[in-house]
Amino acid sequence: MPGPAAPRILRAADRTAAPWKNGGGVTREIAAGPEGAGTEDFDWRVSLAEVSADGPFSRFPGVDRTLTLAEGAGMELTLAGARRRLDERYVPGDFPGDEPTDCRLLHGPVVNFNVMYRRGRVEADTAVIRGALALAAPPRTTLLVVALDGPARLDHPGGPVELGPYDAALLEAPLASCRVRTAGRTAVVALRTASTAD
Repeated sequence: MPGPAAPRILRAADRTAAPWKNGGGVTREIAAGPEGAGTEDFDWRVSLAEVSADGPFSRFPGVDRTLTLAEGAGMELTLAGARRRLDERYVPGDFPGDEPTDCRLLHGPVVNFNVMYRRGRVEADTAVIRGALALAAPPRTTLLVVALDGPARLDHPGGPVELGPYDAALLEAPLASCRVRTAGRTAVVALRTASTAD
């Protein structure tokens, strides 16, 4: 039986920006599963999106999304005709990626932490923490830890790892005893492969 895997550290400085189709912003992919998957064939995808103009969101059939405002004053979304205001930072909000969605910026550009996952294949939970949290990854689960506001530290048997703003750590089961500590705010995303996805 294989032993615990070491965390994979994903530095913000190593990411490249890809423009949106509508020119309203750019996105930087943090991680995706399976590794190397594109926007059409991912099971899950986590990114940071810089939104600089009002306009529609891209539609992703069969995909659910969790969006967390990380920088800026926020947005008002219109999802299938219903308005939804997202103006509180670090509060994850869920919505279907296949509904027509328009975005109106409230007071200037924003940065969104964006989690997308294929319905029926992956289940995802996103939490934003302060302080310390012990991490556990049950079978079929991948954890992604992303420092959103200020630095964070990941303690694991291989030694501590410092995460700067928007740096990330990818952890897969089986997971050794790990703990994340942050004086700011850090996102922890648990991505579980659905049993029906085999």
